Amino acid sequence: MTMKRKIFFAAIGALMCAWASAQNTMVVNSEKIFKALPAYNTAVTQLDNMSKDYQKKVDDAFAAVQQMYNDYQGQRQYLSDYDRKSREDAIISREKEVTKAQQDFFGPDGELMKKRIEMIKPIQDKVFKFITDYAIASGFGIVIDQSANATLLYFAPTLDKTQDIINQLNK
Repeated sequence: MTMKRKIFFAAIGALMCAWASAQNTMVVNSEKIFKALPAYNTAVTQLDNMSKDYQKKVDDAFAAVQQMYNDYQGQRQYLSDYDRKSREDAIISREKEVTKAQQDFFGPDGELMKKRIEMIKPIQDKVFKFITDYAIASGFGIVIDQSANATLLYFAPTLDKTQDIINQLNK
């Protein structure tokens, strides 16, 4: 790297640092904000219950497949080649159905994710819009979410506006 490039990048870095330090910074803990909202807690509880119900259905279905296999293993020696093949195909087919049902429940496009988007996303949108509006109205140039930033090592407690957000959202 040439000396001119080094000086250029150093100057750019210094300007960025000066710009960042000139900004008013606000720190919030979005996790704490969400947990302070009854609608969010209700939605999370409903999603947890739905997840448990789906998991029980999947577990029961896999247990039934396992029972089919165990029954087959016990009877295998007495079955004809045709019956053996037929039972094996039935077990494999049922296992594929259960695996597909598991994906339909828990996959990235599954029922649980769709329900999560339906229930949680509007709450998230409301909170993030409120935080943005609060920051703009209060003259903050930067908002740091300490719950999502594991590398945040220090912030002045006066910058933490989490409780202000909770209080105003619950009005």
